[in-house]
Amino acid sequence: MEHKTGLEDFYVIRNQKKMRFGYTTGSCAAAAGKGAALILLGGEMLTRVDLMTPKGILLHLELLDIQTGKDYVSCAVRKDAGDDPDTTNGILVYARVEKANVEGFVLDGGPGVGRVTRPGLSQNIGEAAINPVPRSMILRSVREAADRFDYEGGLKITVSVPGGEEIAGKTFNPRLGIVGGISILGTSGIVEPMSEKALIESIRVEMKQHVASGEEYLLVTPGNYGADYLREHMTLPFEKNIKCSNYVGETIDMAIDMGVKGILFVSHIGKFVKVAAGIMNTHSHSADGRMEILASNAIRAGADLDCARRILDAGTTDEALEILKKDEILTPTMKEITDRIQFYLDHRSYEQILLGAVIFNNTCGYLGQTKDAAELIRRLSQ
Repeated sequence: MEHKTGLEDFYVIRNQKKMRFGYTTGSCAAAAGKGAALILLGGEMLTRVDLMTPKGILLHLELLDIQTGKDYVSCAVRKDAGDDPDTTNGILVYARVEKANVEGFVLDGGPGVGRVTRPGLSQNIGEAAINPVPRSMILRSVREAADRFDYEGGLKITVSVPGGEEIAGKTFNPRLGIVGGISILGTSGIVEPMSEKALIESIRVEMKQHVASGEEYLLVTPGNYGADYLREHMTLPFEKNIKCSNYVGETIDMAIDMGVKGILFVSHIGKFVKVAAGIMNTHSHSADGRMEILASNAIRAGADLDCARRILDAGTTDEALEILKKDEILTPTMKEITDRIQFYLDHRSYEQILLGAVIFNNTCGYLGQTKDAAELIRRLSQ
């Protein structure tokens, strides 16, 4: 009989497909901790535990690889990310609960759980990378077990993840200065497939760390193309690069909230041409219009209607740029594009901070920059 977790009726529709919810590493750790504490203090074997998540969904999670000793119990819960493309899907998250000569409950990370090495995160330097909500969930779950059996002694809880150090290389942790493993994460206890909230939160966490280290001006690239161009063709400090994915607007909003003085974006034109029309989420599912934006600005720069039509028929921005180059109108068109990028960046921020952009493509290389980009480059170079 198939085990039911309590998430069978929870899903979202993305691109006309039903996509299952999952549960976080924080929920795994809390359930494993609760199960280990119940077995240790109650003296009876269990095969599953119930866990109420902060989202209000009650989970029923299986306990795996249960190991018992005189004063400890260790067990694991397998992570199920649902239909979210999560690098931690399927891992085992262990919790070992042991009676210890400590006051209250002490929570720490073991093998496969990262350690914080830089300021700006929710944990202090040297602490295990167990975020505040999962930490609270784990401690609350163990407290429930202790209260059930009127246990008043000390307990030490250690969370570990076999293979966590290898998995961490595929996450944001190396960029955040978290070494030795993954983070135990989750604000709701539930994984929603392809959650924009999770992506934006990861950007916020990385930005907060840069700000905490004293950076007043930020260097931001939407993705790998921008990062590669920055590393290979610019003299700015590559290690300060923050990736914002498609979330240009949210990145500006968060920077203002944190008191940042300026942002320089370095981007492939395929992403940032959309900003020239005020589009602040550059994902193709949110908005496109790349050829329309290029064609209209080419006309502003003096292109004839035949040139505009050929641009509108182009399949990629690279193809459209070749048309502009052939018609000898590439440079003035890029000037129109960068002027409008500057306008809409300033419009998003209400000119509260200095914003600019450098744009390029993979065939022409450098295409242009907005009027405030030079000043931002100067300040970032200091």
